[in-house]
Amino acid sequence: MRLEHVKAELERWGEVIVTLASGQRFELHIGDTQFDMQNRLIRITSPAAQFVLDGEQIEHLEMHYSHPME
Repeated sequence: MRLEHVKAELERWGEVIVTLASGQRFELHIGDTQFDMQNRLIRITSPAAQFVLDGEQIEHLEMHYSHPME
């Protein structure tokens, strides 16, 4: 999936879940996600760590709706 598409959908929705080619899933929020378009990377910050994702390895994008916590 094109990195530009992921960025546009995150800006539109505010929060998305992406699945990488490895099968690993990440929840992205517009407030803590940065796109490095030149190097094709996504940088995210979580309470526990900072992650650098290969933006060319995203295979699936899912809109994440609000929901009650279980």
